[in-house]
Amino acid sequence: MTITALRTPRRLVRVRKAVTRRFARALTGDAGMSTVEYAVGTIAAAAFGAVLYTVVSGDSIPDALGGIIERALNTRV
Repeated sequence: MTITALRTPRRLVRVRKAVTRRFARALTGDAGMSTVEYAVGTIAAAAFGAVLYTVVSGDSIPDALGGIIERALNTRV
């Protein structure tokens, strides 16, 4: 037998154990968010809401939507 033939099964066993440990860790990990993650998520949601409100309440969006609706209503078939 060669040395390579002896190393390959041991390596496969190590890789299989590592993969098994990784899956076990993934399945038994935290199911929810920590307090810091909640805080960051809440701040991100509030910032997104503020940006969305600013965009929608600005003059450009209502003007663009009004123009689209006006063109659609004035189209001749």
